[in-house]
Amino acid sequence: MDYETVIGLEIHAQLLTKSKMFCSCAADYQDSRPNTFVCPICMGMPGVMPKINRLAIEHVVKTGLALNCNISGYSKFDRKNYHYPDLLKAYQISQFDLPLALNGKLSVETSQGHEKSININRIHLEEDTAKLMHRRDSQGNGYTLMDMNRAGVPLMEIVSEPEMNSPYEARSYLQRVHQIVRYIETSLANMEEGNFRCDANISLRHIGVKELGTKVEIKNMNSFRSVFSALEFEQHRQSKLLDSGAKIEQETRGWNEQKQITFSQRSKEFAHDYRYFPEPDLLPVVLDRNQISELGELIPELPAQRIVRYIDLYDLTMDNAVLITTDRKTSDFFDACVDLLDANSKVDKNLIKQLSNWIITNLFSLMNDEGKIISEILVKPSHLVELVQLINSGSLSNNMATDVFKVVYETGRNPAQIVEEQGLVQISDNNILEDAVSRIIDGNPKSVSDYLGGKDAVVGFFIGQIMKETQGKANPKIARELVISHLEAIR
Repeated sequence: MDYETVIGLEIHAQLLTKSKMFCSCAADYQDSRPNTFVCPICMGMPGVMPKINRLAIEHVVKTGLALNCNISGYSKFDRKNYHYPDLLKAYQISQFDLPLALNGKLSVETSQGHEKSININRIHLEEDTAKLMHRRDSQGNGYTLMDMNRAGVPLMEIVSEPEMNSPYEARSYLQRVHQIVRYIETSLANMEEGNFRCDANISLRHIGVKELGTKVEIKNMNSFRSVFSALEFEQHRQSKLLDSGAKIEQETRGWNEQKQITFSQRSKEFAHDYRYFPEPDLLPVVLDRNQISELGELIPELPAQRIVRYIDLYDLTMDNAVLITTDRKTSDFFDACVDLLDANSKVDKNLIKQLSNWIITNLFSLMNDEGKIISEILVKPSHLVELVQLINSGSLSNNMATDVFKVVYETGRNPAQIVEEQGLVQISDNNILEDAVSRIIDGNPKSVSDYLGGKDAVVGFFIGQIMKETQGKANPKIARELVISHLEAIR
């Protein structure tokens, strides 16, 4: 391409509060009948008075701090005026020139595997709109239904600077913001339920030119994959237009998931089109340094910090550290395992790496098969630590441990109890294994001859026979040593 792609994202995250932004209606509307969580305030009736949800303010401040923003000691709400069917009162209470958080930063991964810092312009607070549902009747005629339950739910908008240069970077930025708001528990951030949404602004300019090209806003993207695909499509569409000498129109385009194309919806508004003015029914928001500091202390260790800790302290690989920290509850589970392991002894990095491998390989596999998250399973950190210790003491082979772990996952019972009941203790007694090795070697003279003739691979045959005779309970390491010792003695 002869063009540089420039992308900025506007992320809308519904905040995790019990009530709506400016009234006492319940904010958890997802599984409710349409138009049941409503009142005169969120329906925009004349003469009603809104009241600010304090927890929503605190959530935005926490998010701003987690994204390295400056928190405003003084901010206010404004009326954003526009006419659209999902906005009954014809204006939205939002924030314009004095938002709660400004000038943040977030590191993203580029397609070359490097880290790149993206500046965040602002985070402001507003109310969500009603939900429009477009339908067709049996004759194919279109009609639209409106559900007011979503109207007035606290909505946080995180606006990046236009500094991402590829769909890959945009997806990385979106995923990291998504991960952070979940870590700090300011939003459920379930994209499939619509409480974490993204609008993307994309433009192209000739390489080396500083001035931004005409931007196009893309909406209706409900997954990380659709954001990536929509931006890729729009990148190529605009490139072809510029190659042909055509002009890019500033407009809002929707994303059609089935056809994998963007389509024109309407011309894009400018800020002055909204006729912003201060919300007359709400007082300004004033925060002192102590309040901001107290909210900052509620922020847990974030994924980037945990990744560094896991690599520096425990020698985890970058891939394993990233996988463990993808979800906060998984990372907390891993930390709890390490704490138990290290309760009365020095940190054993090999055991800790073994724990991480069991979580990533075995636990994730069982969870994925059932579509569960870690907070829904019966396995406890103590179970996994006990299992790893049984392996390292020689009581269990890895294969035996895998079978035991499945039972632990299904029942929530202790590994040691399952091992005892099923008689699964690994045989590491040399005297017992000596007898088995002698019998098997004496009974397979041809294989002995092959070994003496230089075929070392026949050792694997003997170990297999020992495992078969001991029903898989023989310690394979000790069995291998005994087999080689007996064969070499014959030589």
